[in-house]
Amino acid sequence: MRIITSLLSKQKFSQHPLADSQTAADGRQPLAEAAELETLFDMEHPEKPIPKTPVAFLWFFLSQRFAGRALLMIVVAALSIALMGFEGPSLRRMVDTMTHLDQGADPDDVWFWFFVIAALWFGSSFCNRAYQILETLTAPRFRFLVQNTLFSHLIWHSPHYFQENFAGKLGQKIKQAGNSCLTLIQIVLHDVVRILTLMVQGTLLLWPTSPAMAIVLLLWSAGFLAISSLFVRRCRELSHAFSHESSTSMGRMVDSIANIELVRAFSRHVFERRIIGEALTREQQASKRVRWFFTLVHALLFSATLACQIGLLSMAVYRVTEGTITAGEFMLVFSLATLVFNNVWGLSQRLLEFYEQLGIVADALELVGHPHEITNDPGALPLRVSGGGVKMCDVTFRYGDGHAVFERLNLEIKPGEKVGLVGPSGAGKSTLVKLLRRQFNLQSGSILIDGQDIAQVTLTSLNDAIAEVPQQPGLFHRSIGDNIEYACLEVTPAQRDAAARNAHCVEFIQRRSLGYETVVGEQGVRLSGGERQRIAIARAFLKDAPLLILDEATSSLDSETEHVIQSTLWQLMTGRTVIAIAHRLSTITSMDRILYMEQGRVVEDGSHEQLIAHNGRYAQLWARQSGGFLEA
Repeated sequence: MRIITSLLSKQKFSQHPLADSQTAADGRQPLAEAAELETLFDMEHPEKPIPKTPVAFLWFFLSQRFAGRALLMIVVAALSIALMGFEGPSLRRMVDTMTHLDQGADPDDVWFWFFVIAALWFGSSFCNRAYQILETLTAPRFRFLVQNTLFSHLIWHSPHYFQENFAGKLGQKIKQAGNSCLTLIQIVLHDVVRILTLMVQGTLLLWPTSPAMAIVLLLWSAGFLAISSLFVRRCRELSHAFSHESSTSMGRMVDSIANIELVRAFSRHVFERRIIGEALTREQQASKRVRWFFTLVHALLFSATLACQIGLLSMAVYRVTEGTITAGEFMLVFSLATLVFNNVWGLSQRLLEFYEQLGIVADALELVGHPHEITNDPGALPLRVSGGGVKMCDVTFRYGDGHAVFERLNLEIKPGEKVGLVGPSGAGKSTLVKLLRRQFNLQSGSILIDGQDIAQVTLTSLNDAIAEVPQQPGLFHRSIGDNIEYACLEVTPAQRDAAARNAHCVEFIQRRSLGYETVVGEQGVRLSGGERQRIAIARAFLKDAPLLILDEATSSLDSETEHVIQSTLWQLMTGRTVIAIAHRLSTITSMDRILYMEQGRVVEDGSHEQLIAHNGRYAQLWARQSGGFLEA
């Protein structure tokens, strides 16, 4: 045990900090594993792929972080079964000694071999416990690294990827992959190692007694495992289908739960139950197919195992009756055959599980490990913003369905200029902002910030340079303080309070008994729309980025609060390049320029006064919002 402890001490291992509930509630202590993970996958370079196949994926982690411990686990597993393999020769010597007691054999020899067998049992048990200790020290950390790696790859996918997949399904795939990887490692490092050790050891020990029986044992074991592998390949296909249906039903269930207010508003309880019921029915049918296949394969393989075991032992009984082997040698054959057959049968069952878990990991790698649509250029450098000027040169963009938004759009926004975007829905206003943040790739053209092509700078530096107050702010199911501080993790309480005051958050925060520690609920469901929007404004103050995007930043505010916040928004705009999307024109009349857009084109460009004097589309829209629409 001292040797094992010494070897383990050489392996770097640290307990996951989130195992402590206090740390988990706080969430601000640095994660040792997360820092270590950055040495395996560079978080700043999302284009770096993860291994595509389950085997390569598992080998990557074993070779990078667990090579020494995996080798030790193999040695311990092999030693534990090898000690049991020597039980047969010891039984042979003890039985042969017993049968010769009447011929003057020493009774002490019987006790000697008895104690040898007991020592083998204790030694094997000790090795099994040592393996469990090694696995206990390895498995949680290994699962953490697998799940964290997949998650770190997942969050770099494009917005289009998340639009195409259920959030619940993606989360379930990551959790399933972590657990399945542990099962695969257990089978490879334990079960496979044990049976290979037994096959070699059994052949060598049985050969002096009967080469024929040794060959039968070896060939049957190898053939049995080969046939089992052929059966379980079909199992992998069925398991893959079951995993897909299971994750899909989970995704649909999460989707319904997340939109429960919509379900209630339209009284669609029965309809949603039918939708979920159909998904669960498909999952049930896939599960039945897997289980029936397992039942059939188990019956066939067990019958083959039993038949071969009876056949081999009948050969041994025949040799005893013929007088060619002793009773002790029969015990050797019986012990080795029973041990080998039991372990081969056990491994055949584990092979079914192996391919099932392999299918789950493969499915997760296929979905989560899909190559990123938007990646850093190989020579990407951090974006250096001096003034914040934006220039779009011959920008052409179409969505994946072929819908064209921009055709050779040219637009320039000077450093520090404040520009408002107006126009009907579908004009391209929001798409223009998304392209500036490089949420989609252009078909042609370029977008420059201070003369730097955003396609050739790092995504992290681009996002760091832009602060956005969206129309529908995203909030985590965390405290108000955590949501505000998300914009700047190193913020001090004084800076957080100042940002909250500037965004007029203090009023509704103080009304709650827990203040900043108030948990806002999923997507901020416990807050009003205006309160969520003010938190987004507070985050923009904290981020202090040179470029500011306002997408209907006050749309959820009442008129009085909007009037108060307008002054703080102008304070936020000071010294920054601003792009503001607005449907209420009164919020952007003081902008340096206003762009009226239609069908991906800038139809009118000028200040509010200039566009009113021009008496074009903008002036007509202004007249409607100023009362003309009501009169009409």
